[in-house]
Amino acid sequence: MPKQKTHKGTAKRVRVTGTGKLIHEQTNNQHKFAAKTGQRKRRLDANKVVSPADAKNIKKLLGI
Repeated sequence: MPKQKTHKGTAKRVRVTGTGKLIHEQTNNQHKFAAKTGQRKRRLDANKVVSPADAKNIKKLLGI
C-alpha cells in the first residue's frame, strides 16, 4: 500500500504545537486594513487553536 501524502495546502496553513494542538492564523487579516478598527486588527493578529470538531480531519490531512 502506498504511503499517505501530506496535504500541502493544509500544511501551509496549520502547524502543530508541542502538545499536539493545531494552530492556524485567523481570517480577514490580509488586506483592506483601512476599513478595520485598530482593536479589530490587533485581535486578528493572534493565532487560534483549531476547533476539536475540525482537528480530527486536519490531522488526517497532515498525516498525524
